[in-house]
Amino acid sequence: MSHSPLLLQLVIIIGTARLLGLALRYLGQPAVIGEMAAGIVLGPIVFGALAPEWHAHVFDPASRAGLDALSQLGLVLFMFIVGAELRLPTGVRSQLVSASWIGLLSVLLPMGLGLALAFPLYPRLAPQGVAQWPFVLFMASAMSITAFPVLARILKDRGITQTTVGRLALTSAAVADVVAWALLAFVVVIAGAQRDWSHFERLLIGVALLAALIFGLFRPLIARLLTRYASDGRPAGALLAALLIGTLGCAYATSFLGVHPVFGAFLFGACLPRDDRLLHSLVERLEHVAILLLMPVFFALAGLSTTPEAFVGAGLGALLLILAVAIFGKIAGGALGARLSGQPWRTSLAVGSLMNARGLMELIVMKVGLDIGVIGPEIFTMLMVMALITTVMATPLLSFFSRSGSASSEVSQTSQ
Repeated sequence: MSHSPLLLQLVIIIGTARLLGLALRYLGQPAVIGEMAAGIVLGPIVFGALAPEWHAHVFDPASRAGLDALSQLGLVLFMFIVGAELRLPTGVRSQLVSASWIGLLSVLLPMGLGLALAFPLYPRLAPQGVAQWPFVLFMASAMSITAFPVLARILKDRGITQTTVGRLALTSAAVADVVAWALLAFVVVIAGAQRDWSHFERLLIGVALLAALIFGLFRPLIARLLTRYASDGRPAGALLAALLIGTLGCAYATSFLGVHPVFGAFLFGACLPRDDRLLHSLVERLEHVAILLLMPVFFALAGLSTTPEAFVGAGLGALLLILAVAIFGKIAGGALGARLSGQPWRTSLAVGSLMNARGLMELIVMKVGLDIGVIGPEIFTMLMVMALITTVMATPLLSFFSRSGSASSEVSQTSQ
């Protein structure tokens, strides 16, 4: 009987992810940071350097087809949940103007700095054959992402979800991600068009028609089905299967159109009714499988795409520039937006530090860029390191800006 390399790969991936997740949680960080770090540990930078022969045997490229399929499934399910979760927190409508300032400036400032940085990086680090503007615009969008799920987890762990900082950060992250993901979708469409503007036009029309179908037909249909067959917010097996079919079908539709599958899954999740009971049921049934089993596979495959060349010579200089632009752009943009909306400086800086957390969403953006070919392994590695560092920074910076008595009163004050 032949052995299955997939099973051994899963044992190693899930075991490493859980161990590092527990270690980071012990240090006061979200477990997902350790699971993201597991990707780098299992890649050529650590595992491949320490045991190259064993690494080549376990993660032989010829045996990765199963991992690729599981990774894509995990990504689609996760983005479906993210779409379902993306909503305004309760009681924040009075803060929507403030959150819009924060969200827009925390996107526009790092985006502008990312544009300025990408032009000099293009000649050396862009893959051969990639046009300048898709690369430059992708780097701008990668700089502007905020990890809504990780941010929500940090706030929940610290018990400040319903405070001024918590509500502003969550609402601002929702605004920021809508803008940043819209830009990323535009980049994907441009890259897919490959300078054929008629193809570009067809892509835009196809995506617009799909969005109209999802929100014009599927949304009211799903609402009626849920009202009739799942009034308690817990869809039975047949209805849950229908939601999964819709998710996979929309993911396939965007892939067929030449846009990444994550966009279809996200749109389908976003069309669901804003029912907390439904969201809790979906998280209970789907997110645990996606997070515990499938997303570690995604992290591992991301780690396998990294390269040690990002840490030597000019690559190290580019990495430091990316880190500086990403950190300054997000924190300054978020803090400036909060300050302009009338918040005290410490509250503003606390919000800016939370907006700096990229987390898993940055990895998804990076993988999209790698899949469509606008970035190569070196930039991918740099962005992965940036995602880890900026996410790790969020919790200690939040603690620092709420350390003194006056700061604590600002950060923990419940929104009126």
